[in-house]
Amino acid sequence: MSNKLKKTLSPFQLWAIIVGMVISGMYFGWNNALAFVGPVGFIVAIAVVTLFYTAFMFSYAELATAIPDAGGSSEYATRAMGRFGGFFAGFSSIVEFLFATPAIAISIGAYIHFIVPVVPIIPAALVAYGIFVIINCGGVKTAAIIETVVTIVAIVGLVIFAGASFTHIDTTKIIGQNAFRGGFKGIFNAIPFAIWFYLAAEGGAMSAEECKNPKKDVPKGFILAILTLVILALVTFVCTSGVLDSKVLGSTDSPLPDALDAIYGKGNVFSKLMSFVGLFGLVASLHGIIMGYSRQIFAMSRSRYLPEFLSRINKKGSPMVAIIIPSIIGMLFVLLNSTAVIIVISSFGAIALHAISMISLLILRRKEPNLERPYKVSYSLPVISLVLDAVLLITVGYSNISTVAFVVGAYLIAIVYYFLYSKFKNSSSKNDEVTKMDEQDKAI
Repeated sequence: MSNKLKKTLSPFQLWAIIVGMVISGMYFGWNNALAFVGPVGFIVAIAVVTLFYTAFMFSYAELATAIPDAGGSSEYATRAMGRFGGFFAGFSSIVEFLFATPAIAISIGAYIHFIVPVVPIIPAALVAYGIFVIINCGGVKTAAIIETVVTIVAIVGLVIFAGASFTHIDTTKIIGQNAFRGGFKGIFNAIPFAIWFYLAAEGGAMSAEECKNPKKDVPKGFILAILTLVILALVTFVCTSGVLDSKVLGSTDSPLPDALDAIYGKGNVFSKLMSFVGLFGLVASLHGIIMGYSRQIFAMSRSRYLPEFLSRINKKGSPMVAIIIPSIIGMLFVLLNSTAVIIVISSFGAIALHAISMISLLILRRKEPNLERPYKVSYSLPVISLVLDAVLLITVGYSNISTVAFVVGAYLIAIVYYFLYSKFKNSSSKNDEVTKMDEQDKAI
């Protein structure tokens, strides 16, 4: 089996993969913030996170264009800070992506249960997860076509929702009496859920190696994707929070259908349509994020951070082992059925990944000044991104101490693994060299 990925992606397909990875965040998850904070407080959280992701994605496009590798941040950090930096970045990416998929799968199960009540949530989630693991094993070309189709349908669904709800927005629900509920503590609690609007957008970097012309395609795909996501996030928030009471919105698993129920009455056509189309948004993200973490694990295996068998490619050009094994782990977390906790864990991984990526960009500017950079940003953008990322880290840590303690424990275990595995690989390499020398001496 080979360990090289096929170059088949166009800028449009890269855009679809990035938007598809994220778009489920428009259909669920973000609204949980309103259990802690009023609409105005959440607007503050959204503004901070939106500014961060915009600065980050423009900066990240520079790295992905200069170094189009399936390892994404892991490869950038390796070149900037050495192998330990690369491992830390890669593990952070795995935490972000691998924990995002169970939350999305559970929501798919909930949507299916909403449409067909006799179908239990968790079994439906596991079946959906399994189906898209199989599809991903069919190669990136097939996966990208499916991702493009479901992403476009999901975007059309959001446009329909906006059209059906825009004229019914009541601004007093957004800036009325309970607008500042929760105060600064509420804003801190809301940050992980604001991140959910954009979480996994950086996953497009892991598909850069599979672009036909990375130096031109990557900037186009990245910039168009983040602009699309900013617009969709703002429209979704305004059209939903302007219809439903914030406390009701903060406790529902299906915010968009519930908003349409509030306008047109229960069981209306728009609400049923939104429930069905919402599945496309969730499927787009599940499918895209499976692509993301499989490429990350594939690349880390190829770079000898992980066992070599994880970088094997099947006849379709797909890293099948790197798809299946982590997906089994993801399915185990589906059984926990705790979406809010999983979102916080995934957000912590994202924050760590963003920080090391921007530090890598700044180091590489000094360390490799002659590196070809077809797309280059101002120094101010990665600096802004780093400052805001520190704010996100503080707020997520402050408001979720017990969950973050679990994540820190996982990182410590990963670091121990890194040093033990590195020592084993070095010892194995030395033994191989000694064996080769002995064989050469015998031949002489």
